[in-house]
Amino acid sequence: MTAVVAVRAGSQRVKNKNMQDLGGITLLERKLYNLLDVQIKGHIDKIIVNSDSDEMLEIADNLYCETHKRDEYYASSECTNSEFHRHIGAVTESEDIFLAPVCSPFVEVETHIKAIKLYQEEGYDSLTSVTEVKNHLWMDGHPLNYDLDNVPNSQDLPDVVKLNYGITIAKREVMKDLGRVVGDNPGFLKIDEKESIDIDTPFDLLVARGVLNES
Repeated sequence: MTAVVAVRAGSQRVKNKNMQDLGGITLLERKLYNLLDVQIKGHIDKIIVNSDSDEMLEIADNLYCETHKRDEYYASSECTNSEFHRHIGAVTESEDIFLAPVCSPFVEVETHIKAIKLYQEEGYDSLTSVTEVKNHLWMDGHPLNYDLDNVPNSQDLPDVVKLNYGITIAKREVMKDLGRVVGDNPGFLKIDEKESIDIDTPFDLLVARGVLNES
């Protein structure tokens, strides 16, 4: 199994997001140290940093990770998720690919290992981490998960989860051939609120720093 850390220079909502400091090291370094621990424990074979940024590729080199210089298009906002997933599948020579986003900095080493074991033991063609959603949801002017004539307490709402992508594992052919990371036989792993933190906006980064300071 190969872990791929896909990072680009042109982050939109948080400038230079992958190089932001969290606890004295960059988000990229934090993720690589995490994965190196998983590798030392024997659960992944290699780590590849896939990026258009020479600075980020140099960090990978310094930590003895492999690198792939990404073509400009696949690091642009014009590239769709499906195109990006096909790209990762095409350039990563591994039957199983573990996508490890640096914007999910609190996923623990043991959670990575738990996900890998579950994926391998159950024979899934993909596995994605999820967060439980216990909210009254609406779309197009109508409730999605409850009846307006019988409004339940939030804890009694149906079991709905959202994909948080803190952990994503998929067969190479799922990514390369289908252009997605959720296969036809997917597995899902619930992770807790802290591990689910996804840094996508400046506010998310403030939250992550606050959580780290309180840990």
